[in-house]
Amino acid sequence: MTVNISYDSAGSITYPTTDEDGNATTGVYSPGDIAWVLASTALVWIMIPGVGFFYSGLLRRKNALSMIHLSMLALAVVSFQWWFWGYSLAFSEDASVFIGDMKHFALRGVLDAPSVGSSRIPAIVFCVYQLMFAAITPILAVGAIAERGRLGPMLLFIFIWTTIVYDPIACWTWNPNGWVFNLGGLDFAGGTPVHISSGTAGFAISLYLGKRRGYGTERLAYKPHNTTYVVLGTVFLWFGWFGFNGGSALSANLRAAQACIVTNLCASVSGLTWMLWDWRLERKWSAVGFCSGAIAGLVAITPASGFVGSSSSVLFGVVAGTLCNFATQLKFLVGVDDCLDIFASHAIGGVIGNLMTGLFAEKAIAFYDGLTVIDGGWLDHNYRQLGIQLADSVTGLAWSFVVTTIICWAMHLTPWTRLRATEDSEILGIDDAEMGEFAYDYVGLEAELLPREQRHDGTVGGNREPRHHAHAAGVAEGEAVGSQGNSVAEK
Repeated sequence: MTVNISYDSAGSITYPTTDEDGNATTGVYSPGDIAWVLASTALVWIMIPGVGFFYSGLLRRKNALSMIHLSMLALAVVSFQWWFWGYSLAFSEDASVFIGDMKHFALRGVLDAPSVGSSRIPAIVFCVYQLMFAAITPILAVGAIAERGRLGPMLLFIFIWTTIVYDPIACWTWNPNGWVFNLGGLDFAGGTPVHISSGTAGFAISLYLGKRRGYGTERLAYKPHNTTYVVLGTVFLWFGWFGFNGGSALSANLRAAQACIVTNLCASVSGLTWMLWDWRLERKWSAVGFCSGAIAGLVAITPASGFVGSSSSVLFGVVAGTLCNFATQLKFLVGVDDCLDIFASHAIGGVIGNLMTGLFAEKAIAFYDGLTVIDGGWLDHNYRQLGIQLADSVTGLAWSFVVTTIICWAMHLTPWTRLRATEDSEILGIDDAEMGEFAYDYVGLEAELLPREQRHDGTVGGNREPRHHAHAAGVAEGEAVGSQGNSVAEK
C-alpha cells in the first residue's frame, strides 16, 4: 500500500488535505504525538497480563495459571478480531449512530489518513492504540469464569462478545457519528465501553454459570492464594493506566499530563479509602484492600480524566473507594457468585465515574489540548450533562447484560461450546483439567507426602487404579467429591 506523505525540515510528517472551503492545504503529524500514542499503546498492553495476575492472585492455586493464560488468549483473539472487522465496526468513517460498516475490513485503507479520533495522528496509530482497549475489555469480563469455566469455548465467546457488545458501544461513544458522541456524552477513556460493559458482562456470565461447588460454605471462605500476584497485577495496571488515560488525549500535550495527574491521585486516594473501610472491620492494613481500592479509583477516573481537575479527582477517589467497597456485598444480596467482584469494581466504578463526570467536568480543562470544546458539567452550570451521562451509563449496562446473556445461552444450546466446566474439572482445578499445566510445582510436593505405594507410577495402593495427579491438591483445598451442581448451565 502506497502512502501519500512527506517530511518537512523539522522531521514532522506532512500530508495533503483540504480545508473547509475545499482548498488544498497541508496537514502535519507531530512525531512527538505519534511517539506518545505508540508508547501509550505499549503501556496499555502491559495492563492485559496485569489483569491476569490480579485475578490469579485472588483465586485458589489450582486455578491460578488459567487466568494468566486467558488474559493472553484474549489479547490474541481480539488482535485478530480487530484486524478482521473490529476496527471497522467501531471506527469506520461511514458508521451509523450505532455501529460501523465494513469499509476497513481487514484494515483496508487504514494507514496514513487522519484518524477519526484525532487529526493529529494517522489512522494506523489510532488503530493499534484502540486495539489495546478492545483487548483488555473482554478479559475484565471473562474473569467471571474463574474456577468453573472452560477455556476453549471462551475463545469463541471473546470473538463474538467483542463484535456485538464492545464494538457497538465503542462506536456510539467515540465515533463522531455515534449517538452518545453527538448527544454530548463525555467519556474520555472508556467508562462505558470498557468498564460498564465488562463489569456488567461479568455479572451476566456469573449469573449464567451459577455458583461454584461449596458456595456459602467454609470451603470457599479462602484468602487469596498469592497476594504478591495481586500487588503485581495492580502495579501493571496502575503503570499502564497512564497510557490508558494519558494516551487518550491522542497527543503529547497538557491535557495528557493533566489526565496522568488525576489518574494517579484518584487511584491513591481510592486505595487508601478502601483500605481504611476494611481496617474498621478487622483492624488489619490489607494489601488486597488497598489494591482493590486503587483499581476502583482508576476505573472511576477513566471517563473523567481529560475533563476534571486534581481537586475533583480526590473526591472521585473517596467516593469510588467507598461505594465500590460496599458494592461488593451486592453479590450476596442477589445470590450471584461474582467471585472476583467484577461488577462492583468495574460496572459500579464506571457508573460512578460517568455520573461524577457530569458533575465535575470543566470546559477549561478539556481545552488544555487547544482543540476540545465542551459545555462542561455542573461546575460550569451545564445541568443537562448529568442526564446525558446517566443515559449513556444505563444504555451501556443494559446492552451488555442482555446481549452477554444471549451469547451465553446461545453457546449453551450449541454442541461443544458450553462455558461451564464439569464438576470433576472444578474439583481437579481448571489448570490441570483444561491445560494440564500448573502455576506452581506444588503437585509433586504434595505427592511426596502420600504413602509410598501411591507415588511414581500414578496408581493407588496395589489396586492399579488411575489417580489424577492433582487430586491431592483438590483434597488439600478442602474439596469433597460428589456434591451436586447448582446451575442450569451445569446440566
